[in-house]
Amino acid sequence: MTELRRVDEDLEALKNRLAVMSNLAEEQVRVAVDALLSGDRALTRRVPTDDLRLNDLQTDVDERCFMLLALQQPVAVDLRFVVAASRVAVDLERVGDLAVNIAEAAARYFNHPPVKPLIDLPRMSLIVQRRLASATQAFLLRNAALAEDILLQDDHLDQLKMQVFRELLTYMLGDSKTIEPGVDLILISRHLERIGDHATNIAEDAIFLIDARDVRHGGA
Repeated sequence: MTELRRVDEDLEALKNRLAVMSNLAEEQVRVAVDALLSGDRALTRRVPTDDLRLNDLQTDVDERCFMLLALQQPVAVDLRFVVAASRVAVDLERVGDLAVNIAEAAARYFNHPPVKPLIDLPRMSLIVQRRLASATQAFLLRNAALAEDILLQDDHLDQLKMQVFRELLTYMLGDSKTIEPGVDLILISRHLERIGDHATNIAEDAIFLIDARDVRHGGA
């Protein structure tokens, strides 16, 4: 096997690992929010178990990136992919951590009567799942237009998070019994918004990969 072919195969294996991580992270978010909506405690316990798999995948990605850098000496474009892939894996692993946080908050929420019908949180969940899938797709397919589009979508999530906060604050001010479960719902909205931020990070890494531009922190 030639060195060039070996590098190509190693890069393809790395892409496959990232795709698996992305699918698993999306599933963790879906399960955590489904648990909240259904009141299913068993589902909340499933999320941390899946997170262990995500942690193992991140470790595997890091090892593959290190081996590529140390032994294969990839050319400039492939080098950008390896560096960015390591960062994407970190974001996907953190999405899993946030899904665990959502599941834990949901389990606490079940200890109280429901505060209100949950409308905006499932909307936020669908948005972040789609953004996460699109961001990973933009990275793996090197689709700059898709990545740029994701960077323009932050406002909707922020608006929904603030709407959740305002509505829950009204309930909490009117009835002290809703304070503890209300805080958990606010935390869940913040965790979902942070997942959206990680999708944005992945889209930024896609632009770095494709155009060698660092657009983090408002960079051009």
